[in-house]
Amino acid sequence: MDILSAAKKRHTAKAYDAERRIPEEVMQQVYDLLRNSPSSVNSQPWHFIVANTPEGRARVAKAAQGGYAYNAAKINDASHVIVLCSRIDMDDAHLNALLEQEARDGRFRDDAARAGQDAARRGYVRQHRFGGKDVAQWLEKQVYLALGTAMLGASALEIDATPMEGFDQQILDAEFGLNEKGLASLVLLSLGYSSQADFNKALPKSRLSQEATFTFI
Repeated sequence: MDILSAAKKRHTAKAYDAERRIPEEVMQQVYDLLRNSPSSVNSQPWHFIVANTPEGRARVAKAAQGGYAYNAAKINDASHVIVLCSRIDMDDAHLNALLEQEARDGRFRDDAARAGQDAARRGYVRQHRFGGKDVAQWLEKQVYLALGTAMLGASALEIDATPMEGFDQQILDAEFGLNEKGLASLVLLSLGYSSQADFNKALPKSRLSQEATFTFI
């Protein structure tokens, strides 16, 4: 499937066939897409929790209660659910880990290039921490890049997906001890194969026209 067809075919699944599982080799491609997603200054400020068992999905579904109960079935009936988490801050440990990985991957031609990369990335962190005072929001934006990458990839792999912000973040963070790890849950992504109850699959896609969406100069 070409990328434009995947984008046009993609829809937000509203109901899943609880009996169908995504093959592991297909899910591995989704994991690779997430890991290879773009991020500002290669910050990679994310962690992904994959619930691929009924027990795991039930733990995630604890956060879909009360006013969020409408999302419980989309979690429990899906094949896999991914909790996309964002780092709360860019600490030295993470910055150093990034730099070491880039060195192992051959990103630097010499020590000066390594030092330049480190200085540039830390400069952006300082800018958002002390200038805009929005470092957490900046990091969250990078996680949404990963979400978009995964959703388009899922459509290309012919699996259905549902992004969900409708859950109790405090419950989910406590369930997985995320804050103690310097993380916070941000958005969920259910993956699987939609059922006959997925009314959204049959509806036409609706987008504003090119004239309304673009300005060409």
